[in-house]
Amino acid sequence: MLLAYNWDFSFMDEYGSYFLTGIRMTLEVSLLAVLSGLVLGTLVSFLRMSRLSPLRFVGSSYVEVIRGTPLIVQLFIFNYGLPIFLGFDIGIFTAAYLTLTVNSGAYIAEIMRAGIQAVDKGQMEAARSLGMSRSLAMRQIILPQAFKNVLPALGNEFIVVVKESSILSVVGFAELTYQANTIRGATFITIEPLLIIAGIYFVLIFTMSKLLGIGERRLKASD
Repeated sequence: MLLAYNWDFSFMDEYGSYFLTGIRMTLEVSLLAVLSGLVLGTLVSFLRMSRLSPLRFVGSSYVEVIRGTPLIVQLFIFNYGLPIFLGFDIGIFTAAYLTLTVNSGAYIAEIMRAGIQAVDKGQMEAARSLGMSRSLAMRQIILPQAFKNVLPALGNEFIVVVKESSILSVVGFAELTYQANTIRGATFITIEPLLIIAGIYFVLIFTMSKLLGIGERRLKASD
C-alpha cells in the first residue's frame, strides 16, 4: 500500500512561500514569548521567595494554576475570553503571544527560583557586609550568576515553546501547522504538507539543540 501511494509535492511551486511565512511567525512569537516570559518569570520567582506570605501565595498560585491547566484552554481564554472582559478585539497575534508568555512565565519562574537558590548564600552575606542593599546585591551579584546557571534551561524552554506554538493553529494563528493545514485544504493533498513541516520542526529543534550544547560547553569551560 505504501509503495502504491502517489507522492505529490508539486504544490511547493505555488505554496512554498507559505512554509517560509510559517517559520517566521513561529520563531517570532516564540522568541517574543520567551523573552517576555523571562521578565515575568523572574518577577514571579521573587514573589515565590518573598518573606511576605501573601506575596508567596500570589506567586505560588500563578505557577500552580498555569502549570495545572492545558495550554489550549489558556489559548481559548485569551483569544475568546479576554476580548469579552476588555470590550475590544485584541487580535490573534496578541492572544497567541500572551498565551505563550503567561504559560512560559510559570515554568521560567521555577527555573529562575532554582537558579537563584543555587547561588551560594555567602554571596549575599558578603555583599551585605560591604554595605550593599539587598535589592542592589540581588541585581548586581546574585542575578548575573543565576542567569548563567539557568541559561541551558532557558534555551530548552525556548525549544519547548517553539514546539508548543503549533497549538496556536487552532485559533487561526499563521504558524507552521496552520500553513500546512491551509495547503492541505487548498490542494486536497493530505500527508505531504505535514511531512514537510515535520522536517522543518526537526531542523529547527536540532539546530537549536546543537547551539545550546555549544553554549553550555563554553559556559562550563569559562567556569
